[in-house]
Amino acid sequence: MSETLKHVLLSLADFDKPQLDNIVTCFKPKTVRKNSLLLHQGEICREFYYVQSGGIRTYFINRQGQEKTRYVMLDCSIGTGLSSFIDQRPSFEFIDALEDSELLVISYADFYRLNQEMEQWQRFYQKILEMAYVFQTKKIESLVTMTAKQRYDQLIKENPMLIQRLSNRILASYLDMREETLSRVKSM
Repeated sequence: MSETLKHVLLSLADFDKPQLDNIVTCFKPKTVRKNSLLLHQGEICREFYYVQSGGIRTYFINRQGQEKTRYVMLDCSIGTGLSSFIDQRPSFEFIDALEDSELLVISYADFYRLNQEMEQWQRFYQKILEMAYVFQTKKIESLVTMTAKQRYDQLIKENPMLIQRLSNRILASYLDMREETLSRVKSM
């Protein structure tokens, strides 16, 4: 169960075996059904997720009532509602299950305890923050500088699994376009 988690951890920081074993004991299994909400807007995010199988996403609802998907985590990926998790304030976003999913979850308390106790965990955390920053910056850049078609083509090139596994509604939300626009772009 935890071998893929160990692989992800080792890809981001140099943990030795005792450290890895200690870290893995902090992650607890959680099974969620498709469409289950893991975090509601206004709640404080107290969990960090490793998606063993399935998929979850973080999203906002704008003033017009439209969903705007910020981030998608599929098999063997990590993440959470990072802003709320870091500052322990109410979240502006939701987290829900895109599919029936098997997760490994570490609590806020354990996450930050490891951060205080283990230099390698600090490196792991720094890497997560850097990856999140780069991802969000690239996403903003694409929204500002690319057409809908260019964003779709870029996603096909960089992450085709999202196109295969997300519904058109969620894919359009992720690419910041209407479903009608996505259908038109797909047919080009």
